Amino acid sequence: MDQTRNFGFEHKSGILMPVSALAGPYGIGTFGRPCRRFIDFLAKAKQTCWQVLPLNPTAYGDSPYQSPASFAGNLYFIDVEALAEQGLLTKEELASCRHPLGRIDYGWLFNTRADVLRRAYARFRPNASYYYFLRTNADWLEDYALFMALKVKHGYRPWSEWPHEERTYSSAVLAKADHRQEMGFWRFVQYLFHIQWRDVRRYARKKKIKIIGDMPIYVAYDSVEVWSHPELFLLDGDLKPTVVAGCPPDGFSPDGQLWGNPIYHWERMKQNGFDWWVARIRRSLALYDILRIDHFRGFAGYYVIPFGDSTARGGHWVSGVGKELFARIKEALPNAKIIAEDLGFITPDVRELLDFTGFPGMKILQFAFYDENAEYLPRCYPHGNCVVYTGSHDADCTATWCEQLSGDTKARFERECPRQKGMSAVWSLIDLAMGSKANLAVIPLQDYLELPNERARMNTPSTAEGNWTWRACYRSTTKALAERIAALTKKNGRH
Repeated sequence: MDQTRNFGFEHKSGILMPVSALAGPYGIGTFGRPCRRFIDFLAKAKQTCWQVLPLNPTAYGDSPYQSPASFAGNLYFIDVEALAEQGLLTKEELASCRHPLGRIDYGWLFNTRADVLRRAYARFRPNASYYYFLRTNADWLEDYALFMALKVKHGYRPWSEWPHEERTYSSAVLAKADHRQEMGFWRFVQYLFHIQWRDVRRYARKKKIKIIGDMPIYVAYDSVEVWSHPELFLLDGDLKPTVVAGCPPDGFSPDGQLWGNPIYHWERMKQNGFDWWVARIRRSLALYDILRIDHFRGFAGYYVIPFGDSTARGGHWVSGVGKELFARIKEALPNAKIIAEDLGFITPDVRELLDFTGFPGMKILQFAFYDENAEYLPRCYPHGNCVVYTGSHDADCTATWCEQLSGDTKARFERECPRQKGMSAVWSLIDLAMGSKANLAVIPLQDYLELPNERARMNTPSTAEGNWTWRACYRSTTKALAERIAALTKKNGRH
């Protein structure tokens, strides 16, 4: 397999910034002006890439990595100002969408945003663009619309708690005509998401900014995928998982991590030519220029835990089908540009799969100072086919991480990353990333702003509440910050 993928550019840089965290008056970052403002900031800062988190709908826990629909888009990101300009919302309805700046209140969004969009749907008149969208996305859209119609009917309870005739997909589709109106609304929501995100991408291309998207490896049990294709997952006769996903115990988590996602029936997927995966990645690449696949090591070998266990201690490893899968992806999607999130418990089979695909892996500098020759240290990178980050959405903000350094780790940090004149410890680490041989350097916006955990941490793994709520304020992306980032980018030859 091709070992020379370089995305069409070399030695560039970008910023990690979730759409949800963009500044704006409507309770969460949205498409439209918030995205255009940030793209303008990226262009002024001489950046090449904008990395976002998954754009899928969220459900319980608000995590974009536990989505009820992996092919669909999040209705919260829809730009309600654009709907008002099109005459689909009144001024009063638009005003009802406003929410004080601060952290995201997902409960408020859940209770209000869909109701406003229903009013827009009542005024919407289908056009050729709409019918084209329905026709070209029917392979996933129809199941999604029916799933959401039934979700609404049953008060958003999990599909596993629905009556038998609706819990079983093959019988539910026979009665889809009974849900025509509600299904129409959910098709409309996805159409709005599609055309508005399309416009964001066009604006990004105009500004020469590439968008890096993010695809979770697993889907949620309470998802349209498991409900409509139970044969693709390891479920028992009652459609309950036999095993679920997670991570084994380690020094940071003595009980391991119990994610709870159902495990794919890989042998059956293989028999079907991995068609579901081809469709999923094709859909993702229609949304982004470059795709980051989360938990890439799960394709080489994955950890399974008996369903019903309260911790991950009782799990075990199972060999994956990564080479066969990605050979099929290469055949079906030869121009796919993919980043492998190769973090976690990395074994020789993971490294072998990474070499086989040629995908660039990830280097997190916060992991680089725990021994003398850590693979995450820039001087230890064997080649530039990788993406370097200071931290990630699952890690401490670098300002807090720097403050907590101690002992040998702190000594190594100070030796490997000496404080540059006029730079804080955070900016010195950013400079180390930008000066590395990595083909791409991506820095979370929180680190450029030197924000601490209590103000800006995005997610703390193994905690169920208080995550995914950070939002930047309007004054974050200033002209002065853009100029400082541009100067650092130029200094390190990443322009």
